[in-house]
Amino acid sequence: MKRQFIWASPAYATPQRPVPAPYLRRAFSLPFKPETAVVRVCGLGFYRLFVNGREITKGELAPYVSNPDDVCYYDDYDLTPYLTRGKNAIGVWLGNGMINAPGGYIWDFDKAVFRGAPRLCLEFEAKRGEKTVAFSADSRFRTAPSPVLFDDLRYGETYDARREIAGWSEPDFDDRKWKKAGIAEKPRGEFRLAAVEPVRALREIKPVAVFPAPDGYIYDFGVNTAGVCRLTLSGAVPGQKLTLRYVEQVKDGDIYLPGTVFNGEYTDYNQRDIYIAKGDAVETWQPHFCYHGFRYAKVWGITEEQATPDLLTYVVMGSDLTTIGGFTCSDETANTLFRMAQNADRSNFYYFPTDCPHREKNGWTGDAAFSCYHMSMYYDCEKSYREWLADIRKSQNDRGELPGIVPTSGWGFAWGNGPAWDQIAFVLPWVLWKYRGNTDVIRENAHTMVRYLQYAMTRRSPDGTIAIGLGDWSSVGRSHSRPETPLAVTDSVIVADIAHRAADMFRAVGYDNEAVFAESVWRDMRATVRRELMEKPGVLKGGTQTGQALGLLCGVFEESEIEAAKAALVDAVHRAGDSFSCGAIGFMSVLPALTLCGESELAWHMVTKREYPSFAHLIDLGETALSEHLMPDGAPDESHNHHFFADYIRWFMQDVAGLVVEDSKKVTIKPSFLSELTFAKAHHDLPQGRVSVEWRREGKNVTLTYTCPDGVDCRVDVPQNVIVKKEV
Repeated sequence: MKRQFIWASPAYATPQRPVPAPYLRRAFSLPFKPETAVVRVCGLGFYRLFVNGREITKGELAPYVSNPDDVCYYDDYDLTPYLTRGKNAIGVWLGNGMINAPGGYIWDFDKAVFRGAPRLCLEFEAKRGEKTVAFSADSRFRTAPSPVLFDDLRYGETYDARREIAGWSEPDFDDRKWKKAGIAEKPRGEFRLAAVEPVRALREIKPVAVFPAPDGYIYDFGVNTAGVCRLTLSGAVPGQKLTLRYVEQVKDGDIYLPGTVFNGEYTDYNQRDIYIAKGDAVETWQPHFCYHGFRYAKVWGITEEQATPDLLTYVVMGSDLTTIGGFTCSDETANTLFRMAQNADRSNFYYFPTDCPHREKNGWTGDAAFSCYHMSMYYDCEKSYREWLADIRKSQNDRGELPGIVPTSGWGFAWGNGPAWDQIAFVLPWVLWKYRGNTDVIRENAHTMVRYLQYAMTRRSPDGTIAIGLGDWSSVGRSHSRPETPLAVTDSVIVADIAHRAADMFRAVGYDNEAVFAESVWRDMRATVRRELMEKPGVLKGGTQTGQALGLLCGVFEESEIEAAKAALVDAVHRAGDSFSCGAIGFMSVLPALTLCGESELAWHMVTKREYPSFAHLIDLGETALSEHLMPDGAPDESHNHHFFADYIRWFMQDVAGLVVEDSKKVTIKPSFLSELTFAKAHHDLPQGRVSVEWRREGKNVTLTYTCPDGVDCRVDVPQNVIVKKEV
């Protein structure tokens, strides 16, 4: 691309000074019906593309969510079916997106160097034989304010339907009163094609209840997820103003804001849409440049007659990921937990994993590191993860540090990162290599991994351990901090582990020098952990659930210490009343570690018992996703839609059903035949095809049936009394 950008003006919106989202259009004539016609569009922030009056945008929030100083994403479109000989027109509607997304004023996006007005880069070319018509975005584009008076990714959108301009993107529209577009400042980021699944509407939900509340009406959609509301308003008068506010909870007959929004100067803006009616018999509208996380929507400004169930429809959105896995069993509590985890995962995947869909919408690296294993078992995230890694690479600073959120404007280096979060640069390539057989992703990220390991070695304490970031976050019964497991344990073991993984990855692509370096870091850090953090053989400092589980899974213990290590883990669970006593790191480590101990029954009990603390306790609290904390009262002032606790999905699939994906060409079938279950089944689509397993108990007889595609080594490891059947 020539990288020439245009804009309506350099003025950008603030809460105090809203600036309407601009329309930009260009009419042109073709002396032929094109054989091929393409357009390349980079809209910063978001864009919506129209050709001859028809919208053809790939999805919502196009093209991507990124720091434009790092990466500027564009999309390519085939316009051949939409153009004709003679008059044509291209129209683009621009929203603020990430180039101006200060919402929250927490993570310094309001201070971003790249902050500015939305702008457009566009290149068009049509051909027929030897004839070509081509143009780029320039001052021949005309611009005018749209009905979107204000938009922000986190705050929401204000729309005045009285300002709609009929036919604005059609060829015959008279734009002589529109002003010429100006030439805009170029962003500094690398240009990349947004080769990821688009954000789209996934399903629609009607309200399960509508009830009056102070000064308005509350719509309950029965599930806490993410998207927008489509408004269908009847009997409006011109200028009627509707205000919609979106929340996760209702208390004392009204919406409850804490946890959904941050306190601060602009709290009243968070998750708020405003619609001003034009007065038609029926008006339909939904936001264009934002999304929200919510179960409930409160509406002000409507009459009792307008407060019908048909007023609002929940349009659930997210990245259009392909489902490649599944699980079900005879226990409905487990099945409900599986659905809750799925909902949390989908609610928090908008091009990349976010921490929550309402308050932050940030790409917290640790959250994704804790969830990418189970996400890759259930969804095809390969393109999306690989693209987000490009942004992660760009975010690494000169020291080799990584921020806690990506994209970032620079926030997240002084606080919010550390090895448990930074491991994302290692575990995403690892997962894509192991599950999808992708080795290109190792080559793409090798330099980032080496630089990070070099940096980590500069952050060692005098005793050689590392303790520099966030640890076992969101511990049971606690607020964010004060994890039970010492930070030096989690940080030091994780650095050793990612170095070990890196060595394996480097060897897989023939990067021998890098492998030798990573192997040296692994051996050095493992030795340090054993020397400085081992209380006695097989027991890491504190003997905590998280520490013991990490030690077992990450190869810290010698063979002679394994039984003592297992016993210490089981003892830690018993000391906690056969319950979790850990945070996010432990939630993804304790269950598979207990299976290694031969304690799958205990692990199952911890997850599915209804008493606090457990995941099943969330069901009795009325949750439909996963909360940010496990608290007796459900942590009312925190998020109720987080995905970083959801790795029990992987344990359900791998250890309960028995589908263990060793790598893209090797699978082990090894179920835990739990006494409380009569059946369990799971499937996963490998690149070569579907592998599935199902076991059933009838009386004393257990039958296991499995399928495995050609080219995959499938090993079955079950007791001799289990009847095994392979289906073709």
